[in-house]
Order: sequence, then C-alpha cells, then structure tokens
Amino acid sequence: MLKRLLMLIFVLLCVPSAHAQFDHGYAAWDTLVKKHVKWLPDNKQSRVDYAAFKAERADLKKVLDSLSAVQKAEFDAWSPAQRMAFLINAYNAFTVELILTEYPNLKSIKDLGSFISSPWKKKFFKLLGEDRYLDWIEHEQLRPLYSDPRVHGAVNCASIGCPALRDEAFTTPKLEAQLDDGMLRFMGDRTRNRMKDGKLEVSSIFKWFREDWEKGHKGFAKLEDMFAKYAPQLTDDAGDQAKLRAKTVPITFLEYDWSLNAVGR
Repeated sequence: MLKRLLMLIFVLLCVPSAHAQFDHGYAAWDTLVKKHVKWLPDNKQSRVDYAAFKAERADLKKVLDSLSAVQKAEFDAWSPAQRMAFLINAYNAFTVELILTEYPNLKSIKDLGSFISSPWKKKFFKLLGEDRYLDWIEHEQLRPLYSDPRVHGAVNCASIGCPALRDEAFTTPKLEAQLDDGMLRFMGDRTRNRMKDGKLEVSSIFKWFREDWEKGHKGFAKLEDMFAKYAPQLTDDAGDQAKLRAKTVPITFLEYDWSLNAVGR
C-alpha cells in the first residue's frame, strides 16, 4: 500500500498536469507587452517593438501555447469578464505573432493578405480546441456575445489607425477600467477623432461598426450619443462641446491608416 502511495506521489510530482490552472493574470503576456509596447508622448497611441518581440519569440510562443491549451469546457465555466479578457488578450497576442511571420518584410498587416485572402481570415492558430482566425475572435465572439462596443478600443490590428495596443494584459479585476481607458485614449487622440471647421472628423471604425454603438450599451441609442459623452476628449472648445452634446454636428469619417504600428513610425 505504501509503495503504491509513493508511486502515485512520484507521478503527480514528475508528470505535468494536463489541467494546470490557467493564469488569469496573464503574467507572461503582461511582461512582454510591458517591455515591447511604448506609449507615444501624448499617451494616446502606442508603438510596438516587433524586432524585440521577434528576439523573444520563444517566450511569445509559450504565451500562445498557454492560450491554445484552454479547452472550450474550461472556457465556458469562466465568468463573462474572464472570457472577454481571454479573447482580447488572445486577439492581441496572435496578431503580434501574425506580424512576426513576415516581419520586417512588411509595411502593413494587409500585406499578409491579398484581393482574395484576408489576413484576418487566416487559420493560423488553435483556440478552444479548433483552428481559428482573428475575425472569429472579434466578429464571432467578442462583438456578438458581449455586446460591448468598447472592445474596439481594446483589440489591436497592428495598424497606426487602430486604437492603441496596451502595455499591459487585460485582466478580470481591471477589465472595466481598461475598456474605459482604451476608449478615452482613442477618443482623445486628435489625429483620429476631432472637431474641425464645424464638423466632427472621426475614425472609420465608427462607420464600419456603427451598429455596435446603437444597441443600448451605456445608454447609447445612436452613434451621436457616444460622441456627446466624449465631447471633452474630442475638442477643447466649450461651444463645440455644447454642439456635440446637442447632437447637431455633421460627421465625416477619416481615411484609415493601415501602416504598421511599429516603433519609429
């Protein structure tokens, strides 16, 4: 009996568990982005040091492997906030990996696709037990299942036009604050969202995903409701802020900058 007990202890100690507890603090991913994501002086945009990421690609692979190891049954047992944080981190981490497959020989994530093949449709990773692609995370999971338009300020498409990649992992305790902060930074970036000559010029994100801000989240029934809330971020002029709150300002959408969000850009 003692011999069998000792053998069991030996097995438990020496054989890695297939059900090792998942790190909801995302410590390894947090370490990487803290090292390789840099805020610009205005703290509204960030740039990514892809060369440094590439030098530590083995560490990135460990992060990706840990994400891929999560099975659907485990994921389904988590809270909605845990699932949302997981999906956002997965999108951002696998996007970095996608860039590294060709870096430095590309100027945009769109260089990884073609007229008939989108980079966001490439099945290049496993998640929840199946082959997946980036659009699956964003358009088949995050947007329809969580109905929170702030996700557009959280997922990063490796482009200058996109809301910033954070220099920290998304975690359950901080998720609400991180989602709010992401939108505040993005709306306060006057290169992408601003009042100019009596008109509101905003990112094309708000054209492509307008419906996400018109489903009642935070009381927003239409896109103008959201711009009214962020009036202080969009302009310093009190008169223009009043017009935004009155929802009488014409809206135009800016051309999206798909240039790679690499350091030095």
